[in-house]
Amino acid sequence: MLNNKVTKAVRLAIAFGAVSATSFAANAEQGEEKMEKIEITGSAIKRTDLEGALPIDVIDASDIAKSGVTSVPDLVANLPAMQGFTAAGESVGGGGGGIQTASLRNLGAEYTLVLVNGRRMASSDSGSSIDINSIPLSAIKRVEILKDGASALYGSDAIAGVVNFILKDDVQSTTVSARYDKPSDTSSSNFSITTGFGDLDSDGFNIMASYSRDDQDNLRSVDRDFAKTGFVEFEHAGQNLVAIAGSSNAIPGNAYVRYYERDEAGAYVLDDEGERKTKTYSLNPYKEANGSCHTTSAPSGNACQFDYTSTLEIQPESTRDNLFLQAVATVTEDMEAYVTASASKFEMTTRIAPYPTGGFSLDENSALVQDNVIKYLPDNVKADMVEGGVSARWRVLPGGNRTDEYSTTTNHIVAGLRGEFNEWSYDFAVTSSGAEREQVRITGYPLEKEFMELVTSGTVNIFEAPENLSDEQNKMVADTMFGGLWETTDTDLLAIEGKTSGAIAELDAGTVYLGVGFDYRQSSYSLTNGEGQNAEIVLFESAGTEFDLERDSYGAFAEVIVPVMENLEVTGSLRYDEIGEITDSKRTGNQTVNDSADDTTYKVSISYRPTDELLLRASYGTGFKAATMRQIAAPRLEFGVTASPYDCPAGLAPEKARYCHQDKLQYDVYREGEKDLQPETSKQYTFGFVWAGDTGTSFGLDYWNIEMENEVRRLTQNQIFGDPVTYDELFTTKVDRGTGNTVLAIIQPARNVGQSRTSGIDWHVDFTTNFSFGELKSSLMGTYMIEDESLRVGTTDVWDTSLGKVGTDEEVAFRNIINFNNTLTHGDFTHSLNLKARSGYTDASADVSFYVAKADDWDSAVDGSVIQKHVPVYMTFDYRLAYAFGDNANVAFGIKNLFDKEPPFTLNAAAGHQVGYDPRYADAYGRTFYLQADYTF
Repeated sequence: MLNNKVTKAVRLAIAFGAVSATSFAANAEQGEEKMEKIEITGSAIKRTDLEGALPIDVIDASDIAKSGVTSVPDLVANLPAMQGFTAAGESVGGGGGGIQTASLRNLGAEYTLVLVNGRRMASSDSGSSIDINSIPLSAIKRVEILKDGASALYGSDAIAGVVNFILKDDVQSTTVSARYDKPSDTSSSNFSITTGFGDLDSDGFNIMASYSRDDQDNLRSVDRDFAKTGFVEFEHAGQNLVAIAGSSNAIPGNAYVRYYERDEAGAYVLDDEGERKTKTYSLNPYKEANGSCHTTSAPSGNACQFDYTSTLEIQPESTRDNLFLQAVATVTEDMEAYVTASASKFEMTTRIAPYPTGGFSLDENSALVQDNVIKYLPDNVKADMVEGGVSARWRVLPGGNRTDEYSTTTNHIVAGLRGEFNEWSYDFAVTSSGAEREQVRITGYPLEKEFMELVTSGTVNIFEAPENLSDEQNKMVADTMFGGLWETTDTDLLAIEGKTSGAIAELDAGTVYLGVGFDYRQSSYSLTNGEGQNAEIVLFESAGTEFDLERDSYGAFAEVIVPVMENLEVTGSLRYDEIGEITDSKRTGNQTVNDSADDTTYKVSISYRPTDELLLRASYGTGFKAATMRQIAAPRLEFGVTASPYDCPAGLAPEKARYCHQDKLQYDVYREGEKDLQPETSKQYTFGFVWAGDTGTSFGLDYWNIEMENEVRRLTQNQIFGDPVTYDELFTTKVDRGTGNTVLAIIQPARNVGQSRTSGIDWHVDFTTNFSFGELKSSLMGTYMIEDESLRVGTTDVWDTSLGKVGTDEEVAFRNIINFNNTLTHGDFTHSLNLKARSGYTDASADVSFYVAKADDWDSAVDGSVIQKHVPVYMTFDYRLAYAFGDNANVAFGIKNLFDKEPPFTLNAAAGHQVGYDPRYADAYGRTFYLQADYTF
């Protein structure tokens, strides 16, 4: 009888992934009366049986070790169900900002609830996305990933699912771990120590502490052939071509001369207001003098484009310090008090291309202009020059890379009481969590007054080759660089929550359970400028608007589990949420920005077990989510420039088109909130099965479908420039501080899309093979995306998708992501061989990010709009060999990316400043050797 119970426990644990099979078997051996009550992610009800199993993936500490990852972001990136998260490489000139996130189903970080020990942490932004850099890998006991919507239990931010990091507890020994990784041209190291004392059962308390330190060195673009230049040669349709991703902010500099336009008869051309029209003549004086662009640049008409990619650090350097403390004490026989506290500091240093000046005016009568510009102008341009119409663009190479340090400090504390009262379990806790993120500009940003004196006077000749500038001139430029705090972001969370669960009835088929709970959350987000930003001392940069946002939310839920038959169970959840209005204390003096929103969501799930080996399951639920505080209440803020240069879009209203750049250049970008954003809602369902045998073999498959209404997104730059008629209101103007001219800019506001549809299949096969010399455990798992599309903002019938291709959002939703993990154990040796694969996809058109030309004649342009390559399957292998010295010591040697697979070539350049590969989807480090040692005493 007991053996049957243990066998069933192990089988169900394997099939349903609630927790490890070992713990279930141990509980079963203790007998029914002493079996521990278990609460799993996705349910608020503690039970002693396994009948409430959910479709949860569980990764324990040993699985993490076998995977070879060194951080929580690396761990998350390895999961097949994860798509759409923020990677480290996106902080290199992209939108990463030193943050890394988790995202299930390609929906984005705002729709994936990240918990630590079942509790929320302070957001990395103004919504619910968490910077997972702050979670210590060494302290993790297991990770539970609920791949099903759970808004009806957890609230509005669990539409895509839940990732719950369960940290170690009841530790009574000390473990020291150290690791060193060595890819080519860089390295990383990790150290951690975890200790604890006190036995909760015999001593009535346990105290545990864990500290870890991670160091990652930088990786430069020039250290990788696939990333060393933005001038990428490739083959297409039998032609040898070059794709040029350069910048008109070049060194040696480009010059621009405005002149009055004449018709064929020689008369001035007038605009609708009777004013003389002007045109711009561009040239590169170095090219004029030497017959070709400098070796750092490529031709762009009469001007030149700078190869900024060659100056990058494509993977940033970082350090991470994490401290985790936990104390548990018995208050009474049925009650215990607990406190968990963590503190972390994560510092990421990014170095991107030297500063692009943008256009700045020059005195046409100065020696600098007369000697370098005027003499190369055609006669008609000289004759009709606009007074004050000479300007230039330069790349501030002597000032060094733009270097920023993102320093994030987080503090998180939870205190609570839990226990049982008359067979009812309860848990009441208060959480206080905060994160402060500082962006410090180290160097590479010119001080406007001092820098402009140098370059406009000719003291530093911006039209000279960089190697011809003297050491003194280089130092003069370097001495004008700004360094100091640029901005600070603070997020805080105060949460009070409680829940209780227990049996409420006995039916012939089993026990009916009820769980109820509530939560209150107060969230705040503030953006504060540094003194240098407010003083507007950096070249042509304006101060952003400071703001301080806050809102409260309330929620209450109930969950009931009803056994309809002995092998059929129904679970229902109901939740009410009220998301309060947002106040802005800095800009509006605590005036409310929007109205509060509320909704009731529900979920019904069914599990049916026709046999001990087979589980059939299905669920249907609804979700509700308010937009983030920034999406609603942020003021109009400058957001850099477009990722790619654009021609003036055909069809743009003439009163705006007159402010276009005459060359293909980058345009300024603004972002802003929208106070009338409607809450997002979702309907989702899943159904599937799991079969589990007696020998560690199991097979499972689940279909999932998520439909959202009023999803909040921002139009991409490609969408705006691609349809200037529909998005006319998103084109605006600004005064260029460098030239004083009015120029075109775009706005990327948050908007309700209308509708999105996402569906797919999660599957896994697990099997065990016994040999005479050992045991091989294999797990093959993957996610197959069937549908991923959304209505384009401002339309009712235009659907956009990035499934299997680079979409209009400049991202890829992969059709297939597959992992194949194998572990062979024999004696004290453990071998692990893991395969990770992503399906191929259709690349972006070459003209989106590049100027395309013949490889042997860069002045001969090729139509890039007809060039759309296929990016092949990307597959890597990792190997690890571990040896156990008894029960106390382990040594492991591993090779990540065993066959040194390079990232596949891509013409999509939207993730950051990297060109030729996509840092979001591929490993830039290549083959990496590592050595790890662990000792417990």
